[in-house]
Amino acid sequence: MLTLHYAPDNASLIVRLALLELGVPFTTTLVDRRARQHKSAAYRALNPAGLIPVLETPEGPVSETAAVLLWLVDRYGALGPQVGEAGRGAFLKWLFFTSNTLHADLRMVFYPGQYAPGAEAALHAGVTARLQQHYALLDALCGTVPWFGGAQPSVLDFYVAATLRWAALYAPGGAWFSLADCPNLRAMLARLETRTSVATASTAEGLGPHPFTNPQPCTPPEGSPH
Repeated sequence: MLTLHYAPDNASLIVRLALLELGVPFTTTLVDRRARQHKSAAYRALNPAGLIPVLETPEGPVSETAAVLLWLVDRYGALGPQVGEAGRGAFLKWLFFTSNTLHADLRMVFYPGQYAPGAEAALHAGVTARLQQHYALLDALCGTVPWFGGAQPSVLDFYVAATLRWAALYAPGGAWFSLADCPNLRAMLARLETRTSVATASTAEGLGPHPFTNPQPCTPPEGSPH
């Protein structure tokens, strides 16, 4: 049995979506962010970095969002190209671009005081300009390969979709972002919202009926996103 340590509308959402799409059984354990449970000794025993998510597996706890997603792709043979298959290298490139570049830049916009105390406005201007470029690259890629924006979703689809939700909802000074500027990504989000996995995750985390194309602040049945 797999156990997902999660907080609502956090990076654990991406892993939940992948698990639901795979149809594998798993349980969840809430990480209480208001109580800073993710910084507790018990949680750091699973993830020394004190970040969400952690997926407990038969091989031990796996953390770092892209690593968890890749573990699922390889373990279950779905939601992304396998070792030796065409497109595997490009898929890895864009998965880690999303994790190491796009998601990292979003975190700087969400928490500017952690990165540039006293210079938050300058940080915001520089990072949001980069984010616009990141999404332009992904919009150009979307739908041109079977493993991103194709008929069947991949873990990359779910990862990018979650970041688009957060860009629209939570980024301070959100005027820098408009989903209308990314028509291919917007079409992908609409397709994802027809998936049972997305509906189930939305109910579990209180994301509303259109979590990607018309995101609303989450109202989770348990826990808090912050």
